[in-house]
Amino acid sequence: MILKPNGKVIASDVEFAEGIISQSRGLMFRKGIAERYALVFILPTPKSVSVHMLFVFFSIDVLFLDANKKILATTRLKSWTGLARSPIKTKYIIEMSAGSIEHHRLLPGERVKIDIS
Repeated sequence: MILKPNGKVIASDVEFAEGIISQSRGLMFRKGIAERYALVFILPTPKSVSVHMLFVFFSIDVLFLDANKKILATTRLKSWTGLARSPIKTKYIIEMSAGSIEHHRLLPGERVKIDIS
């Protein structure tokens, strides 16, 4: 599984949170994540949701994507206290290690390709 914006690999270790339990748990209780790791949330319908950092022990970068996998917004959330509301038409949420947005120059409007292989 690979996550690519415009052909450039940004995460080679990708996990999917599709069900209500895995989406509720997210990254809670983990000690950390690898630099090339991404957790992809697939929402049943495009909508606005809250992303919280309760019981997450490290900061993360978050991408909010629409149904066409276009980046709507990006943010960095701090451990324990971070909270963000996604844009209205969010279909996918991608959580990655802090610094990923800057390192890969991920910007709103850019399309991201999610390969499942």
